[in-house]
Amino acid sequence: MLPTATSRLRFREMVDADLDEVTAVLTAPDPVRSDRRPRTRADAEHWIRWTRRNYAEHGFGLWVVETHDGQFVGDCGLTMQDVEGEQLVEVGYHVHLELRGQGLATEAAGAVRDAARDAGVAHLVAIIRPENTPSQRVAQKIGLRLERRVWKNGGPALVFGAGL
Repeated sequence: MLPTATSRLRFREMVDADLDEVTAVLTAPDPVRSDRRPRTRADAEHWIRWTRRNYAEHGFGLWVVETHDGQFVGDCGLTMQDVEGEQLVEVGYHVHLELRGQGLATEAAGAVRDAARDAGVAHLVAIIRPENTPSQRVAQKIGLRLERRVWKNGGPALVFGAGL
């Protein structure tokens, strides 16, 4: 299952050859979370392996997002997340730092939401740190609303969600 292309973006499965681009996205300074441990190329290698396992295990994962002319934008897709003992389908998105603020994450996440709905996902969430207001805006623009506050991966998180 791949999301349908949008007016500006297309999706494909992530492959090992994407390592340089995935590294660039994951290791970019995060203006929202300056206290986060810097990620490394090894983290990007793990990210690709994890993503490919998700394709095999769940039939979905994070897909590479590109412009129609092949420019690497980032990744966006679906992952299974444990939230207080409950397995939930999450939409996640990461965009190259220099491409943020152009609506690309919202456009990609909307296409992923539609693909999830078409595949029979009943409820979709986005798990977002409280300080990450840009990501919260993306979640809200695709129809997700704050459902609860949780503790995840060593810190507070907001769970935005909606029935599909």
